[in-house]
Amino acid sequence: MGCIQSVRRKPRFSERIAVVEVNTSIDPNPTAIDESSDVVLRYRTPYFRAAAQVLVPPVACEETWTVGWIQACNKMDFYNTYGSEGISSWELPELKTGQIQAISDSDGVTYPWYGSTTEIYTIVGPTKRATKLTVSMNDNFCPSVTWTVPVGTADTPPRLSGIQRDQHFTTWLVALNETTAEMVLLQTIRWRMQLSIEVDPKRPLGQRGRLLEPQIQDRPQILETNEPIPPNALVRPNANDAQVLMWRPGTGKPIMVIRPKYSSIPL
Repeated sequence: MGCIQSVRRKPRFSERIAVVEVNTSIDPNPTAIDESSDVVLRYRTPYFRAAAQVLVPPVACEETWTVGWIQACNKMDFYNTYGSEGISSWELPELKTGQIQAISDSDGVTYPWYGSTTEIYTIVGPTKRATKLTVSMNDNFCPSVTWTVPVGTADTPPRLSGIQRDQHFTTWLVALNETTAEMVLLQTIRWRMQLSIEVDPKRPLGQRGRLLEPQIQDRPQILETNEPIPPNALVRPNANDAQVLMWRPGTGKPIMVIRPKYSSIPL
């Protein structure tokens, strides 16, 4: 009676790329409010951070592999209230209308990557040894919000009475074969930045803003199962180029104060 032989399939190169370690966090400090300017209120949120060690096996062919971070914005609510006069809001029209589920948060230069310094590591084959590499990224927000309504004159009294912000992001650790365009998802992280600032425009400069809850951000989540990357997260435009600033008065029609640098829908 003959014996049954089994042949084990040799793992493909992409299957042998291994994540050694992933760390992610949001700094535990609260958002800082800066009232040093009589024109704008500035604030600085804590940093989201992610870092990973990845082991890439020897590259036998003349191929180029890049390992790094890709990030997309899934939701953006960003409102500045000016009493009963109205609300200004930064909006992503394609995201707001539901035409896309996510928009690239690339630096606008090195698509699809979030950045081009510590955020990526490139290996040019052939290589004789395995490469152990580290890639890291961080993200935070430092906007300026006018004390007066964005369509008013500069000499009007301060009217800003509140700031609300809630943004959701997905961040992927990816290995990309630059030669064949094969993409390997290594890790998926979800995180959120939310803040609420109460402002009393009648108080003296430097004493107007007060940070409400939440003062400490939720911890980022490393997902057990990777989520696919939506096509819009890999190509132009990035969120900065696609956003618009709207003024929505208490009475009257909305006004587009700042148009997007790029839009795929009529505005």
